[in-house]
Amino acid sequence: MKKQKAIFLDRDGVINIEKDYLYRIEDFEFIPGVIKAMKYLQNKGYLLFIITNQSGIGRNYYSKDDFNTLTSWMLHELNKENITISQVEFCPHTPSDNCTCRKPLTGMINNILANFDIDLENSWLIGDKNSDIQCAKNANIKNTIQVRSGHKFNNSKADFIIDSLSKENINNIFI
Repeated sequence: MKKQKAIFLDRDGVINIEKDYLYRIEDFEFIPGVIKAMKYLQNKGYLLFIITNQSGIGRNYYSKDDFNTLTSWMLHELNKENITISQVEFCPHTPSDNCTCRKPLTGMINNILANFDIDLENSWLIGDKNSDIQCAKNANIKNTIQVRSGHKFNNSKADFIIDSLSKENINNIFI
C-alpha cells in the first residue's frame, strides 16, 4: 500500500485564534481563511492531523473532558465543511512533567505513525512556535511552515513563514 502524505497541524494559533488555555466552545474562533486552507490541503490529497500541547490540563485549568468536548465540537464544525481530521493527539502535561509527548518531543506524532503509513518526506508540519518546528525536525517531517497568527517568535527554522494558514498564504507553497 502506498504511503500517504500528511499535514500535522498545531491547534492554538494555527487553526483557532490564540487564547491562553482555551477550553470553552464559546471562546473558540477559527482563524479567518483556515477552513478554506484546510479544504484546499485535503483536496490536494493530504491527510490532516492535529497535534497540540494542552498543559492547561496538567495545570488543572481545565479537564480532559473539557478538552474532549471542545475537540468534538471543533471536529463537528470542520466536518460540516467536509474537512476530515484523521486523528487528534494532545499532550496534557506541563513542561516539568518530562513526558515524551510534549512538543518538541515526538510522542504525539509517533502515536499517529502507529496508525497510518505516512510519507514523512512529502508531509508538512504547520505550527506557530519554534517547538512545533523542532518537533517536525525531531520526527523527520521534511517540510515546515510557521505562522505569525499565534505566538511571537524569533529565529524560526521553518522552511516557510506566513502570516496565517489561509489559502492565499499557502497557494504558492502547495502548487
